[in-house]
Amino acid sequence: MSDSFDALMARIRACRICEAFLPLGPRPVLQASPRSRLLIVSQAPGRKVHETGIPFNDPSGDRLRDWLGIDKAAFYDPERVAIVPMGFCFPGTGKSGDLPPRPECAPQWHPQLLPRLKQVQLTLAIGQYAQAGLLKEARGATLTDTVRDWRRHLDARAILPLPHPSPRNRLWLARNPWFEQDLLPELQRRVAAALNA
Repeated sequence: MSDSFDALMARIRACRICEAFLPLGPRPVLQASPRSRLLIVSQAPGRKVHETGIPFNDPSGDRLRDWLGIDKAAFYDPERVAIVPMGFCFPGTGKSGDLPPRPECAPQWHPQLLPRLKQVQLTLAIGQYAQAGLLKEARGATLTDTVRDWRRHLDARAILPLPHPSPRNRLWLARNPWFEQDLLPELQRRVAAALNA
């Protein structure tokens, strides 16, 4: 870890390790600062995010910001919010949505980047791939089990598991009203505390 933080971010943004597998080519999308207070670990950028190079610049991002109770200015301030997906590039589209994050990315870059985010007060694990990467054997059998057990993860590791905010998850939200009733108010409280600490 001899690189400066800026040099590491430049190396990540220049990464080409899975170029041969990316239908639109590499375009690593992330944001982070050594002073980030909130860490968002998600799956991988979608097509729109790939095109713009702006994390969560899509309907999922609108919903996520609503869940967090913060505006775009706060969300896109790397001094406050780090966004470090499991895969930094758009992996392509499959039969039922985007493909999983490429497996090369997180093992290559997370061990170099995440330990440098020493000011992080709260980590959000968004979706099953982020939960597998961050919670490992502590996660539940399903995403619903893992998110339902959010208090344990929050208390044990300061990691809050969330479903993906994709519009495709409307049915999941309808089937799990406890998410909006119980988890979201605590999420907003914890985010506010982290960003204002």
